[in-house]
Amino acid sequence: MEVVVVQFDPAYAKRFADLNYYWIAETYGIEPHDREILYNPFDHVIARGGQIFFARVGEDVAGTVAMVPYGDDGFELTKMAVDPEFRGHGIGARLMQACIDFTIDRSRQRIILESNTKQVAAVELYRKFAFKEVPLDPNSQYVRANIRMELVVS
Repeated sequence: MEVVVVQFDPAYAKRFADLNYYWIAETYGIEPHDREILYNPFDHVIARGGQIFFARVGEDVAGTVAMVPYGDDGFELTKMAVDPEFRGHGIGARLMQACIDFTIDRSRQRIILESNTKQVAAVELYRKFAFKEVPLDPNSQYVRANIRMELVVS
């Protein structure tokens, strides 16, 4: 299976929202900050200097992830989702590598993320890429977040 990771294309914006709505609604329920990013990814991610990556298999968008600028030296990895039909094929790892490369290319030093330990496969992926657990953000915009992780890239 050939996986190609591409940067934001408005043609994929609906797929970005659909993939994320699926897993978030299924497990937790959609929160206000989810809606902000998913309804208008250009304004909330791209226009702020971030990026949204899409993993394509042929013409299918199999997965996605967003990188939102965080402070002066980092990005927040958010809204990572892989279509259930394509799980188990290394798509999450390909998206993660694109995020790390993007961070380095932008001369940023770290990636932070918030997740939930119910997302076992996701947390395992983050640990595989050397993310370390750090204290929770008391001002988190996500009620569901019960783990916060960071990767220092330089």
